[in-house]
Amino acid sequence: MVHDLTYAKLNTLELWQRMRTITLSEMRSVKLMNRIDTKYVLSYSEVLQLLEEAANSDYFVQIIDGVRACRYETLYYDTADREMFIVHHNRKLTRQKLRTRTYIESGISFFEIKNKSNRGRTKKHRTEIDAQAFSSFASSREATELLAQYSHYTTDDVSPALTTHFTRITLVNPTLTERITIDLELCYEDVRSHTKGSIEEMAIVEIKSDGNVESRTKRMLCNMRVPKLKVSKYCLGTTLTVNGIKCNRFKAKVQRIRKRLNR
Repeated sequence: MVHDLTYAKLNTLELWQRMRTITLSEMRSVKLMNRIDTKYVLSYSEVLQLLEEAANSDYFVQIIDGVRACRYETLYYDTADREMFIVHHNRKLTRQKLRTRTYIESGISFFEIKNKSNRGRTKKHRTEIDAQAFSSFASSREATELLAQYSHYTTDDVSPALTTHFTRITLVNPTLTERITIDLELCYEDVRSHTKGSIEEMAIVEIKSDGNVESRTKRMLCNMRVPKLKVSKYCLGTTLTVNGIKCNRFKAKVQRIRKRLNR
């Protein structure tokens, strides 16, 4: 690889010595569970450039037990015919995704419901679950209660569909009004066929804000000539690993991403 940005390498970058840290408990004020998401796809060299810009601009980096680049495992659930994927592919503005997520460093697991409105806002509901419920959230009373409250799907409607593993760096701007996640080492596996997929040296950057505050991060990315790109990790992973599914629009996006990364 041209740029060695593995989990181990990321946690030894020199620039961390110049960046202030923020803890999980201090992050509570920037949860942004009801927000506007703006996404970008970066090469690893662009990630290093963005991190340098952030370090020189008084950004915070989230730290968990001394670790700055943290590992995540996510399991997406869908119907037998992957209705949630198809709804997204067909450009329906109001849509939903269900997932369990484990934060490897902290050992905490959650069941999460992500709702996207026709106004482009993302609202997330989540509840902590036992680690044993990661692969079957129906075994968690808290998860099933949340599902009944915020989703029209039932536990009988859905089953595990796709796993994603990635390493995440979380930054916060100096005024604590936006959160920036940088996801690297993304690997996908279709749970139902065990097919694996990835795009080499691709990072997904997401700016999460309430939409009412000017974003310095967006200016940085604009100056770097990185365009916005709407991309879903679930839809991207499904496109890469599931044969025969309707995904022409997402296949075109995969080609666009690879072309940009290989320029």
